[in-house]
Amino acid sequence: MPRIRHGVVMLALLAAGCSSVSPAAVSPVSSSASSSAPAASPSGAGSPSPTARPSGGRAERTLAAMSLRDKVAQLFTIVIWGPKAGAASKENTARYGVATPAQVVERFRPGGVILFDWAGNVSGADQVAALTTGLREAAVRSGGAPLMIGVDQENGIVSRLKPIITKLPGASQIGATGKTAYARDVARVTGEELRDLGISLDFAPVADVNVNPRNPVIGPRAYGSDPKKVAAMVGAAVDGFHAAGVASVAKHFPGHGDTSTDSHTGLPVITHSKKQWRTLDAPPFRAAIEHGVDAIMSAHVVMPKLDPSGDPATLSRRLLTGLLREELGFDGVISTDALDMAGVREKYGDAEVAVRAVLAGADILLMPPNLPKAYDAVLAAVKSGRISERRLDESVLRILRLKDRRGLFGPIRTDPGALRSAAHLKVAERVFAAAE
Repeated sequence: MPRIRHGVVMLALLAAGCSSVSPAAVSPVSSSASSSAPAASPSGAGSPSPTARPSGGRAERTLAAMSLRDKVAQLFTIVIWGPKAGAASKENTARYGVATPAQVVERFRPGGVILFDWAGNVSGADQVAALTTGLREAAVRSGGAPLMIGVDQENGIVSRLKPIITKLPGASQIGATGKTAYARDVARVTGEELRDLGISLDFAPVADVNVNPRNPVIGPRAYGSDPKKVAAMVGAAVDGFHAAGVASVAKHFPGHGDTSTDSHTGLPVITHSKKQWRTLDAPPFRAAIEHGVDAIMSAHVVMPKLDPSGDPATLSRRLLTGLLREELGFDGVISTDALDMAGVREKYGDAEVAVRAVLAGADILLMPPNLPKAYDAVLAAVKSGRISERRLDESVLRILRLKDRRGLFGPIRTDPGALRSAAHLKVAERVFAAAE
């Protein structure tokens, strides 16, 4: 079937110098007393960063043209409420000071948006495609970098798009077949349908090894309890997403499989030694990295034998920078898990959590409960030198390179009529049958 040009957004960062990231453009809102209106960049803030030397790459040129405020804004991936880019929502007004999803994107210029059924973002295929198109158009109007639109579509029990996409087996069902080709096929089908909706990133696959039968948060979301088998499935799933042209996110590092506490409501503690971690938890993440995974999500779990500080992995430099970056050699994007979860909010305030996550090594700050407060805290930390501008540039460049690699600097074509195709339904039927 030929692809229908349902919605085409020309993300105008195509010319040399990427002039659409305008130093003079209005910057994200501050949480100060004047936060009801966008704040202009301070004098000199629109100048290219001295650490962001232009090179031949589109991501590098974009970074060099960004203001300090816009670079900080790129770190945030946020929730917006409502089914249409131009539809007003009281939730948006309460949280962001503007009513519509498009206005939120134009005011804050975030690096990304994540869609949820519970936020009213999902009611039909045409509706979702129109929403993503409208959000990208808002990002272009704001003069900001391309907007990354993601979703938490694992299939199985975590399926944000369940009403509109092909029903596919979850990870545990795929793992039960023992066939890595099925993990790849399911991820490819998922990615193709996300792409048809204008969604460029999936917060999947789950790379946790479910070694604790009492685990209340992972369970069937994992491919199984054998690290080697899970690793093979995770690598195949990453390949499938990439075959579809969609970014993948392996989660939850350094491993959430041996917990009896849900990090949404508490702070789990895992007592694995370094040797146990390398044997039980690390193999799927190693496999994801070997297969070129775009991003890895941190877990709000404490591993006292790996970091005695008592901080969750999301805020731990020893874990995110020491283990993930240095030991495993990962140089892609690190995303936090949702920052509105209790597991990361127990010890520090919401402003400090955002700063500490960046200092630990995170690039994407996912779903802060108070965006203006978190944004202002990170901006202040950069201005004071607590977070160096070089460190900020490292994160922004990783994010921009991911966007460039997944085609976000060019036109995005949606094709909602291609969902639930005969070929996709056959894949689902074959894997469900094999899992019985």
